Amino acid sequence: MIRSIVLTNFFVTQPQIVQIVVDRALGSAPRGSGTEMFVSASDRLGTIGGGQLEHRAIAAARQMLERGDIETQFALPLGPEIGQCCGGHVSLRLTLLDATRKTALLNIAAQAEQALPKVYIFGAGHVGRALATGLKPLPFALRLIDSRESEIALADPAIFSKVTPLPEAEIRQAPKGSAFVILTHDHSLDFQLAAEALVRRDAAYVGMIGSKTKRAALEKWIKQTHEDLTTDALICPIGGGRIRNKLPEVIATFVAAELLVVFGAS
Repeated sequence: MIRSIVLTNFFVTQPQIVQIVVDRALGSAPRGSGTEMFVSASDRLGTIGGGQLEHRAIAAARQMLERGDIETQFALPLGPEIGQCCGGHVSLRLTLLDATRKTALLNIAAQAEQALPKVYIFGAGHVGRALATGLKPLPFALRLIDSRESEIALADPAIFSKVTPLPEAEIRQAPKGSAFVILTHDHSLDFQLAAEALVRRDAAYVGMIGSKTKRAALEKWIKQTHEDLTTDALICPIGGGRIRNKLPEVIATFVAAELLVVFGAS
């Protein structure tokens, strides 16, 4: 899925654009029906699967731009004759975009983003920023939250972020089925946020950075402060407890994989 902000930037910077859509994909094919990409005279955005299929589609799109054609279609068997052994059959539709169609596509992209699983990352330190960066191209709607404006300022500006002294309010207001990844600079705050997320009992994922010792400390604190609340739904250590390398990017990769499995997008 191409994010609306990325699509907007492409539309603004490229004067003429052809949209390539996989109309039909039969048998073994690199991408399914509905997959799209966009091609200009000098750039491209997205992919329909790479290889000779994509190479020929891009060439056809640029020929359209040269000729001034509005629309064309072609079908292609994915066999040895084009250097691909998929064995399927793909039909493509190529359309020159006008202003109306661009607006419609941006609206569709925005609506699709609204339906994405919500992932709230609490803590914009090294691990939080690495996780946000790693999740950015994946099918999630991200929220990076911290009380420290200086840390938020270091994050990718394309990622939605929020500076707030009350991060627990973000958990209370989150939609059902959200994921909460707790990575703050303060263990006591981690405990408070983990408890807030567990109290909801409707989160798809509640993960907290830490060790088995930290988890045990949280469980003891919860028994003292929250009657009838268990930590059964808590993932801690995050990343399946398999992380030996403590580089932020490594931790982020394991957690990203964990979230993809949870939301069935693996």
